[in-house]
Amino acid sequence: MSIRELYQRYTNQLSTIYSSHEAGELSLWLMEHFLGIRRIDLLQNKKIGEIPLGMKQALEALMRQEPIQYILGKAPFYGREFRVSPAVLIPRNETEELVHLIIKENTIPNPSILDIGTGSGCIPISLALEIPEARVAALDISEEALEVAKENAKDLRANIDFYQTDILKDAIPVDNLDIIVSNPPYVKYSEKELMQPNVLEHEPHLALFVYDEDPLIFYREIAIKAKISLKTGGKLYLEINEGLGKETANLLATIGYQQVQIHQDLNGKDRMISATSNRNE
Repeated sequence: MSIRELYQRYTNQLSTIYSSHEAGELSLWLMEHFLGIRRIDLLQNKKIGEIPLGMKQALEALMRQEPIQYILGKAPFYGREFRVSPAVLIPRNETEELVHLIIKENTIPNPSILDIGTGSGCIPISLALEIPEARVAALDISEEALEVAKENAKDLRANIDFYQTDILKDAIPVDNLDIIVSNPPYVKYSEKELMQPNVLEHEPHLALFVYDEDPLIFYREIAIKAKISLKTGGKLYLEINEGLGKETANLLATIGYQQVQIHQDLNGKDRMISATSNRNE
C-alpha cells in the first residue's frame, strides 16, 4: 500500500463522522505519530509496510469520537508538547492567546505567578519557560490532574510549585503575587447541547461546566481571594465565557479591581479579561 492510499482510506472512513478537512488532519496526525509520515511525504507517495495494531486501534477510537489528544496521550500548546489524559482538559488555542497576552504585557523582573485550576499545567509551565526567572505556582482540586501537570513540568524541566486546593472553599496557598491567571469552568449546563460529542462525552465536566443559576461563581471566588494574594498593582488574567464578558468585567469592577479590560481572541470573540488589583485587602 502507498502512503496516499492509506491516507485516502483513513480519510474516507473518518469523513463519515468528521468534516472532510478534519478527517484529513486526523489521518495525517495518526500517520505521523505511528509511521513518522509527514504531510510532505504524501507527495513522494512511497510504499509502506504493515500498519501497526496501535494505529488501527487509534482509528477505531476516533470512530467512537474519542479526542485524538487522549488517544495519543499528548497535545501541542504554545510550541511544546504536553501529556494529557481524560483527567484534564485538552489545551485550546484560546488559552494559548491568554498565555501570550500575559507574556506580552509582563514587564516585571522575576515575577511571581499563580495559575488556578491548572489541569495539564500548560499555562504555568509555558509561563515559567517563557518568562525569565519567573517564580510560578499552580493549584487544582483534582489529584489526578495534578499528577499529569507534575509529569509535564518534569518532562519540560519547568520549576513549578503545585498545590491541591479547592478554590471555592480554600484560601489561596501563596501570596505576594504579581500575576494570578485562571481558565476556570465557565460553560453553562444549558450550553451543553452546543458542544461537540468528543468534548461532551470525554473531557472532564468538573473542569468545564457551571450551573446556570450562578455561572460566575468561580470568577467571584477567584477575584475575591486574589485581592488578598496579589500585590498592590498585581494583575489578574482570566479566560472567560464569550457570552458573559460584560458581566464578568462588571463583577471585577464591583469587587474593586481597576483597569478592567476585555480582550478578544483571534476570532473576534470576548475571550479574556485582565484587571489590576489596587490593594491587598
